[in-house]
Amino acid sequence: MANTKSAAKRARQTAGRSLRNSSVLTRLRTLQKGAMGTAKPDPARIRAVISAIDKAAKRGIIHRNAAIRRKARLNKALIAAK
Repeated sequence: MANTKSAAKRARQTAGRSLRNSSVLTRLRTLQKGAMGTAKPDPARIRAVISAIDKAAKRGIIHRNAAIRRKARLNKALIAAK
């Protein structure tokens, strides 16, 4: 437990951020499964997932390199779908 007021506030802030970040990560996973789950991936869905990945990376929810890696795999699938 926090010993000072400032430590208690930081704990509250961290809890709120963790909750928000985990919901974004869950949404990303769901979007990726939806875009890649079928035999023939949907280009519009893949573009939506790439946009969501960019937003998550911009806010620091996922690492920049992880975002680049995920987008590369999605782009490869997008090219194969054509």
